[in-house]
Amino acid sequence: MDIKLKAKNYTTMAKRENDSFSIEDLMQLFIKENKLTKGMQKIKIEETWHKMMGQGVTVHTTSVKLQNKTLVIQLNSSVLREELSYGKDKIIKMMNEEIGEEIISKLILI
Repeated sequence: MDIKLKAKNYTTMAKRENDSFSIEDLMQLFIKENKLTKGMQKIKIEETWHKMMGQGVTVHTTSVKLQNKTLVIQLNSSVLREELSYGKDKIIKMMNEEIGEEIISKLILI
């Protein structure tokens, strides 16, 4: 079921006043106009890391940051850091696929 809202007096939208918009469209417009895209991406990346890596890795993850298309993961286990370093390319590919866009180009494990 697609929920539609009537947009009234919203001058930045290109559609006419009597057109209806989905909640998703309105939220994306709100995020874009208030320059929240990068913040939302960071939240999504952190959630995706925890979801994809599971409880075993999440327990040892102390920080997940995105800096200029570089995903910086801080781990408190040197053994886990070494294990994950062998699959960096696969992790980047899987993260980008899960997110739905090419946000990450490099992975640093510290």
